Amino acid sequence: MVDAYNFLASWQLFPEKGTYEFGNRPKSGIYRIELGGTGKQLAISMNWVSLEDQAFASQYTITPDGENYDFDNHEIGDSIRSTFLNALSFQTAFTRHNKPTLEVVHEITPKGYLRVVHHHYNEQGEKFTNEEIYHKQLSVLPYSASVSGAVIKPNEAGVIRHQALSAMEDQTNMQLTQIRQQIELLAIQAKEIQKRKELSMIIYDAQIGFVPVIGQTYYLYEKEDGTHLVSLIGPKEWGRSKPYKNFVAAVKLLADHTWKEM
Repeated sequence: MVDAYNFLASWQLFPEKGTYEFGNRPKSGIYRIELGGTGKQLAISMNWVSLEDQAFASQYTITPDGENYDFDNHEIGDSIRSTFLNALSFQTAFTRHNKPTLEVVHEITPKGYLRVVHHHYNEQGEKFTNEEIYHKQLSVLPYSASVSGAVIKPNEAGVIRHQALSAMEDQTNMQLTQIRQQIELLAIQAKEIQKRKELSMIIYDAQIGFVPVIGQTYYLYEKEDGTHLVSLIGPKEWGRSKPYKNFVAAVKLLADHTWKEM
């Protein structure tokens, strides 16, 4: 399968570049495409970690000759068909009872990335699309990854090099994962600060008939004219006459003089 050689590699996920309509966005992932045992098949495996640090794995084998084959994972489908569209893309379709359940398109982009597009179909036939972008990991294979590449024969020096590259790749991947986690945490913290700032701007522009105390809980209301009111009285403590249109939130004054929604 000459067309397959462009895809044979271990690919690492760009989590920030993907779009997801089905399921949850992963934090990290590895996608591997290898030749199957007969040389006429492709073995595809995926390992990824969610934002909640849950690990998932999946694998299947395809024969990209355009023919239908039985598929043993009936949760996905009972039939599978794969075909190369050209040297830079191939498509796999899963069906159950002759209805599409999943379509996967693999494509090599002009920048050399791997784009994997999953089209998921529910029982009503509605389609949900996930798109993932991967970059090729450093190859430590003891053979050429392209038709025209020179053959590298394993020897003692090659084994040492392979071990060193593997250790380096593991360490750098771990460091990159830690940095991504820190970035995600900083993004969450920045979003929380921005939310407190926006709430504080509303409250400091609102009607307050008392001096608020740090750490105490108060109640924010929207009035009929669109302005706001901060009160000591909770929404269930008013009588029949209520001086507000909507209850917005219970809020607390923090030490930095920002307000937080409880």
